[in-house]
Amino acid sequence: MPELPEVEALSKFLQQHAVGAVITRVDVAALSVLKTADPPVGALAGSDVTGAARFGKHLGLRCGDLWLIAHLSRAGWVRWVDEPSPAPPKPGGKGPLALRVHLLAPEATAPAIDLTEAGTRKRLAVWVVADPLQVPGIARLGPDALAVSEDEFAARLAGTAQRIKTALTDQTVLAGIGNAYSDEILHAARLSPFATANRMTEGQVSELYAAMRAVLEDAVDRSVGQDAARLKGEKRSGLSVHGRTGLPCPVCGDTVREVAYAERSFQYCPTCQTGGKILADRRMSRLLR
Repeated sequence: MPELPEVEALSKFLQQHAVGAVITRVDVAALSVLKTADPPVGALAGSDVTGAARFGKHLGLRCGDLWLIAHLSRAGWVRWVDEPSPAPPKPGGKGPLALRVHLLAPEATAPAIDLTEAGTRKRLAVWVVADPLQVPGIARLGPDALAVSEDEFAARLAGTAQRIKTALTDQTVLAGIGNAYSDEILHAARLSPFATANRMTEGQVSELYAAMRAVLEDAVDRSVGQDAARLKGEKRSGLSVHGRTGLPCPVCGDTVREVAYAERSFQYCPTCQTGGKILADRRMSRLLR
């Protein structure tokens, strides 16, 4: 799932490549992605692209008086297409294309921005609104992870009894962090994912805040300026524990472990984070009954 660093990089990419262009038309290949009907997506045609921004993990394109907002969910992505097909895509097609924004650039070229989604579970969402706060997910966002002060960060954690892994990924507590970077932040802070947020010591909270800033700022620095097509690979290359189950921890050499829950899983290093303890994995517990 694209998280704060990747969405920040995509926003910067669109600022550089799309701002100054005019939207000529918008093709919808998957009607399910549209979460608003008024104004219609066709109202974007003829609008100047004047900006791009990130709202937590939402990506926004400013189009005249309107905003095109996208949440890429788990398998969505943005592609820049220099020479898109002029033929409209077939609605309900089996390909990954969900929505295409055709542009007329100042250089008289006609590129497009594609929103795509892999897999069979279609969760990518698009809104056309006058104000980003009209998107429910944006209206509920907590402070941004890269803008929150240490004092406010501590106060947000003190106000929830969730496990720290859950609190970091709860967008109403803190905006922008998802499954991958929460794993990386907790590893850098040497904290168990199962620690309770409001029971952490002042020192632990301070170390967690510093780790969050360091991990996210490093990821943003590595991501911004990359071509959109290379961002996924850049993200994977910088991960220490997430998605590395069974591999050695780059800090201590212990084996990276995994806990699976619902439709997701997270990874951690027992030596670095839990004093060597192997956390309970409900998936393995069922197999051992």
